[in-house]
Amino acid sequence: MEGAVTQLPAIIYFGNDWFAENRTSSHQIARKLARDWQVYYIECPGLRAPKSSGRDLKKIAAKVGRFFRGLVAVEDGLKVATLIQLPLHRFALVRWFNRLFLCWVLRWLMAREGIRSSITWFLVPHLSSVAKRLGERLTVYYCIDDYASLPDVNAEAIRAMDEELTSKADLVFVASATLLEAKRRLNLHTHVSPHGVDFTHFARAQDAGLPVPADVRELPGPVVGFFGLIERWIDLGLIDYLARQRPQYSFVMIGRIAVPPSDVPRRPNLHWLGQRPYQDLPAYGKAFDAAIIPYVLNAQVWHANPIKLREYLAMGKPIVSVSTPEIDKYADVVDIAHSREEFLARLDHAVTMAANPDLIRRRMDRVAGESWDARLEEITRLVRDRLESDQAEWSLDESAPALLAR
Repeated sequence: MEGAVTQLPAIIYFGNDWFAENRTSSHQIARKLARDWQVYYIECPGLRAPKSSGRDLKKIAAKVGRFFRGLVAVEDGLKVATLIQLPLHRFALVRWFNRLFLCWVLRWLMAREGIRSSITWFLVPHLSSVAKRLGERLTVYYCIDDYASLPDVNAEAIRAMDEELTSKADLVFVASATLLEAKRRLNLHTHVSPHGVDFTHFARAQDAGLPVPADVRELPGPVVGFFGLIERWIDLGLIDYLARQRPQYSFVMIGRIAVPPSDVPRRPNLHWLGQRPYQDLPAYGKAFDAAIIPYVLNAQVWHANPIKLREYLAMGKPIVSVSTPEIDKYADVVDIAHSREEFLARLDHAVTMAANPDLIRRRMDRVAGESWDARLEEITRLVRDRLESDQAEWSLDESAPALLAR
């Protein structure tokens, strides 16, 4: 689309850490938007107050450094800047200071970049105070979680910010249908937009020429795999049970461990590999005979729409999962369990189906049309329609005095 970037408003895009190892919906959508729009990706402070851990202190130091470095062009049409703020959201005085400071920083950035027409696009709720304060033509809230249910956040403060942003936004998108009703009570312009999948990337797991990484290549099979953040929403008790019951299986757990070390089960057939680069996940997935989604059934998980579900399917792998509203929609290609014992039985069956070519193709076909490109096409159509509608209303208002004078 030649020249489209200069004809469309710039997007001031509020997301999580751009340079994080994990590629989330925040990164995927920003990258796709940058094909047609000029996107200013604003790395936002975390939802929770930082702890005194070494990891949190390093993150704070890195973010402060990036804040003073200013804008960095990372891809065509995409520049990244970092915001810092006081993290104590529960205090009204802190929220007031953060709003003044952040608005000043963002207006300065917009003036420096010559941005005269903009859309603010929020992936996180705790910058709600700056929405509608930057002279934007449109505000979009893309809500991917029940943020107030996340671990270690101030639930009351985050819920208030989430509701404020929902009410302010011109368009709201939710990743899970379970969030729709509550959001529509606050904003009638709310739409369900499920997560997409980087299908071509993960389908590489079926490439015969793709080498399996050395740290999993020699593991005895069957190999049962997982990738994602290992937080309190992961049922570590279930994982321990599965590993104990099936000592002949190798369980490969890929992802940063965000729970205390004492909570992590240790068994000879449990392999905690830590984080691996996004680009290497299909190679690890190639080694899986089955993939698992072992969630704890809490409020946050109930509203979740796991990206890994579609990534596993794009790799063609058998999946065993707990039951949630969004996962249940894929019951035709996912083995869904309602107890530990059922999870184990379904896992035993799944590993026997790993090499079935018809089932591999069926799983991949199930999500082949659910790419991030397809999802974003639906979203941007609504955004463009709203921009055109607002422009038409503005033009009508401008012409009304002249018509009345005739």
